[in-house]
Amino acid sequence: MSQTLSTDVLIVGGGIAGLWLNARLRRLGYSTLLVERDSLGGGQSMKSQGIIHGGAKYALHGALTGASEAIADMPRRWREALAGEGELDLRGVRVLSQSHYLWSPGGLAGNLTSFFASKAVRGRVDQVKGSDLPQALQNPKFKGKVYRLAELVLDVPSLIKRLAELAGDSLLAANNIAPLLQDGELCGLLIDGMQVHAKRIVLTAGAGTADLLAGLGISQPAQQLRPLHMVLAKGPALKPLYAHCLGGGPKPRVTVTTHPAADGQWVWYLGGDLAEAEGVARNESAQIKAAQQEMAGLLPWVDQTATQWATLRVDRAEPAQSGLLRPDNAFLADQGRLLVGWPTKLALAPDLSERVCRALQRDGIQPGQHAPLPPLKRPPLAQSVWDELLP
Repeated sequence: MSQTLSTDVLIVGGGIAGLWLNARLRRLGYSTLLVERDSLGGGQSMKSQGIIHGGAKYALHGALTGASEAIADMPRRWREALAGEGELDLRGVRVLSQSHYLWSPGGLAGNLTSFFASKAVRGRVDQVKGSDLPQALQNPKFKGKVYRLAELVLDVPSLIKRLAELAGDSLLAANNIAPLLQDGELCGLLIDGMQVHAKRIVLTAGAGTADLLAGLGISQPAQQLRPLHMVLAKGPALKPLYAHCLGGGPKPRVTVTTHPAADGQWVWYLGGDLAEAEGVARNESAQIKAAQQEMAGLLPWVDQTATQWATLRVDRAEPAQSGLLRPDNAFLADQGRLLVGWPTKLALAPDLSERVCRALQRDGIQPGQHAPLPPLKRPPLAQSVWDELLP
């Protein structure tokens, strides 16, 4: 006879969204179990640039929707957690930069007039010069303008490690996940032959959510994938830079974050418009060449001679939107006992957990009494993509 467990909330997906939700519910007194098929953070989370967006880049479009303005409070919530004073205690997580920057290589772009007038950045942006510039831009040849945004950048591996610590004994590595039915209704999941009953099941598995829904015989909500072709560069001449570089359009020309490699060198992780559309269509060598030309044009004083390059294809999973529009807020859909969520961005993990908590309160789901969990096989932590691709 198979082993049977019970819990208040069963979470499937061990990225930052699932781990944050798990830690939040445990702090509220709920019994939880988080199931992960691979490694913790090994999907989209470890491929994130670690930026805690506050809505600034959406203002480059000239206007903000109500949904995108909702992201403006995220940096505050993360900062409180990092100080041990928020909904989670994230003390010990490494902050790579206290600010993200907006960088115009020439004069200010015309679309910045509306940018500086938007609610998302009003009072939270200031111009920096001289020694206050990011290290990579402190060169006499730099002629652009730089504005500091109230958006911090985190070291994602240390964040995943801390969230895994907050999970205690609630993490379970599994291979096979199937629906567990009672009287024809979903009552839990069959996990590697073990019956797990739960008051609510939450899917936070990113791109894996579509397959999980199919396995449960559910077609909605639908998922869309947004492909990116990111570029990584590691070399002794690289200095820290955390910035959106402006182009002529509403999107950042390139978004740069800098991450510590295991050998002590810095790695530039390049996204933005470089990684979209045309970047997705390029093969690896063409994408690297485009990135080399872009960075050489923007930062000609950086010696690229000893720099190693690699690319990484990422499929960002989101709820399907008409015309593949980008969702600007966390998404949660009810399917009876099943809740399906996509945070859509790392920064919105607290927002997704808040939506789940409200759904539990609405349905009268309170912490219950459950037998202690037996010793469980724990999923491993994912390796950072820069150390994997640029050893």
